[in-house]
Amino acid sequence: MLEAAIRVADRGGVEAITMRRVAQELGVEAMSLYHHVPNKEAVLDGVVDAVFAAIELPAECADWRDAIRARAFSARAVLSQHSWALGLMDSRRDPGPATLRHHDAVLGVLRKAGFTLPIAAHAVSLIDSYIGGYVLQEANLPVTTPDDVEEVAGGILAHLPAGELPYLTEMIVDHALQPGYDHTSEFGYGLDLILDALEARRR
Repeated sequence: MLEAAIRVADRGGVEAITMRRVAQELGVEAMSLYHHVPNKEAVLDGVVDAVFAAIELPAECADWRDAIRARAFSARAVLSQHSWALGLMDSRRDPGPATLRHHDAVLGVLRKAGFTLPIAAHAVSLIDSYIGGYVLQEANLPVTTPDDVEEVAGGILAHLPAGELPYLTEMIVDHALQPGYDHTSEFGYGLDLILDALEARRR
């Protein structure tokens, strides 16, 4: 049932998750769902937990940065497929077991690496805010491939007032339109800046 609810949300957003639509996705009557869950809130709790379960837990390895980095890339990949979940993930008052295990594992990596409890809390907030913000931004960009970047950036460049916006022109001509530019690499660059700053606080 949770898989059906996720498919519904992937097509229509979290607002589309209703008992009737989930039942339609399953090919059953809506009332039959109440044999499995008490209400819609329980379905929302369940889909959030399912999304957390899909995100790779940070590995218990020697380098905390590698573990947190891998987890961040996994979270980005999962949430890019289910961006509707972003507004739900921190709103549930009855988190499921996968959600709890995930938070505990992330905190465990940071605490074992020597971060104080307050800094570990700041780190989780900072990293998760970065991931969520990046996913939302990426979901709304008018580009997905290098060809898209060239088309969109070239179109903007063609309409810029000549000589009036030199720094934006420079960004487009000397950066965005250069061979090999990949806008998706910005995620890793920003994440590394955050990890560098956290490493300085750990020491």
